[in-house]
Amino acid sequence: MQTIRWRLAVGYAALLGATILLFATVTYAVQGSGSFGDLDVRVRLESDLIAGILGEAYRARESVVAPDPQSGDLGLTPEVASLLGGVPGLVIVLGREGDVLFVSAEARDLPFTTAQALIDLAEQGQQPARPALADIGGDVGRIRYFVRPITEAGGDITAVVSGVPTSGFVPLLTAMLWTAPFVIAASLIVAFALVGRNLKPVEAIVDEIEAITDGRSLHRRLAAPIGRDELARLTTTLNRMLARLERSFSMLRRFTADASHELKTPLTVLRAGIERSITHPDTPDDVLATLEETLFEVNRMAELVDALLTLARVDEGRAPFHLEDVDFREILAEVAETANILGEQAQVTVSVEVPQEPIPLRGDYGRVRQLLMNLLTNAIKYTAPAGSVTIEASRHPGRVVLTVADTGIGIAPGDLPQIFDRFWRADPARSRSGERPGAGLGLAISKWIAEAHGGTIAVTSRPGRGTTFTVTLPTAPPG
Repeated sequence: MQTIRWRLAVGYAALLGATILLFATVTYAVQGSGSFGDLDVRVRLESDLIAGILGEAYRARESVVAPDPQSGDLGLTPEVASLLGGVPGLVIVLGREGDVLFVSAEARDLPFTTAQALIDLAEQGQQPARPALADIGGDVGRIRYFVRPITEAGGDITAVVSGVPTSGFVPLLTAMLWTAPFVIAASLIVAFALVGRNLKPVEAIVDEIEAITDGRSLHRRLAAPIGRDELARLTTTLNRMLARLERSFSMLRRFTADASHELKTPLTVLRAGIERSITHPDTPDDVLATLEETLFEVNRMAELVDALLTLARVDEGRAPFHLEDVDFREILAEVAETANILGEQAQVTVSVEVPQEPIPLRGDYGRVRQLLMNLLTNAIKYTAPAGSVTIEASRHPGRVVLTVADTGIGIAPGDLPQIFDRFWRADPARSRSGERPGAGLGLAISKWIAEAHGGTIAVTSRPGRGTTFTVTLPTAPPG
């Protein structure tokens, strides 16, 4: 029930079910009222007809009651009984003492208990001014009946009861209640299919928007559906938004690239001048300390500018990338030399395990080395003195897996999803900007390098237990 498709389909089916129920209730009320009116007319006419037959028979014969030759019970004469046998419905004729003189064939066919209930109803002597409703049970259930006094047939006959079952007048409600579940189920299926068909353009829009995951895909546009409905307006609005975002991202990338490029030259000149001043023999010691601190900041700014320029070119698809066949062990060996130096300076034990067998790799030697160095320096940066950093590489079918593990302060679980975002830095306790500052771009570049080679990079960490980065790169095909 989480999708719009299901909610609309179920809502449509529920509305249809409520409509059927309301229609059945109104129909039953209207039909029942009209049907009871027809039944009232029928039982009145039948009772009048029976009274007329009995009156005519009495005037012709002066007696319509005679004892049964076998049982001796009083009853209607055979001639009169045969005439009343042609009257449809439930008919009972009562005598002077309340005894039953005639019972119609339909009443005789009823079960004993049901027939007796009808007879008891007649013998009660109730004579409502108009037809009434009674439940005699059995298969008949409720009947509409009328008790008419008889005065036209002498004193031997006092009343006639004419009744009609009401069960035959409510089959529509029953049929609707029985068929309602099937109709609702069918409507649910049809509504689900129709809603799904109408929501296909929305699914296409969602898929296309999901495919635009970064600034490099903003040139894509949504296919506008034919027509001028809400989906067409939504598509047009989204395309306009994508166009504005594309222009904004283009301007931002252009500014970043231009600014980074323009800053490289003055930073290079500034660094060269500071280095000459440091090596000059006449430079005072207090000035020398200031120059060394300034050179450190200039170098850090130059690294930041290089990283910004690289990412700006990556966004524009113009980052330099040279694929060649390299042995991954050579990159590890070169990184191991630098790792030992960095580890000694930070008082951190660094171990690099280089496999014995060659690991062919199709990639950019410099970029892969940059990836390893980013992970290595990041691990050393956040590992306290006397800690350790381990770099291991293992070959698997079609891929090489590199892990860089440290025993540093770790990363909080809430920070892991943002670890590869640009300019993202953890809390001040982890950043330690005063001791080992950074710009928060190294991991973003590492992620780009891994994905550009068709690989992946992942991180696992526990606060206080250390962090492990895992890089998977495809190996070069044999031959």
